[in-house]
Amino acid sequence: MEIERKFLVKKLPEDLAAYPCHQIEQGYLCTDPVVRIRRQDHEYYLTYKSAGLMTRSEYNLPLNEDAYGHLKAKTDGNLITKKRYCIPISEYLNVELDIFEGAFTGLVVAEVEFGTTEEAQDFLPLDWFGDEVTWSPKYHNSTLSQADPADYGLIV
Repeated sequence: MEIERKFLVKKLPEDLAAYPCHQIEQGYLCTDPVVRIRRQDHEYYLTYKSAGLMTRSEYNLPLNEDAYGHLKAKTDGNLITKKRYCIPISEYLNVELDIFEGAFTGLVVAEVEFGTTEEAQDFLPLDWFGDEVTWSPKYHNSTLSQADPADYGLIV
């Protein structure tokens, strides 16, 4: 089960280079239900996500590079590329800060994943977070894969 809140970012943390960073590329085979492939650095996954906004089921299966390449050719829409910084904010919580590249350059989203719904509801956003978009499917990566970047105020 994935329980997360999602925020736009009004200002990047100053010490961003001090945190681990992953290069991510992902494409969608289907968006209803969500079936995604992802390359994160040199690891490959096939993921199924159920419907939902703050809470939904997520299942990851490992792929090899050849299987990823084969499935990548079958994806629809925009290929999503981004840098993901993992920023610890407590003993148990991390911010996954996604700085989008390619068609969505300029979009920056922060996600915080929780162990329980109560923890998620009690969380106070950090001062560098902007508007909360947890309840907007517009900011799901699966939606971005089918979207026009201009709809996000991004110049293509």
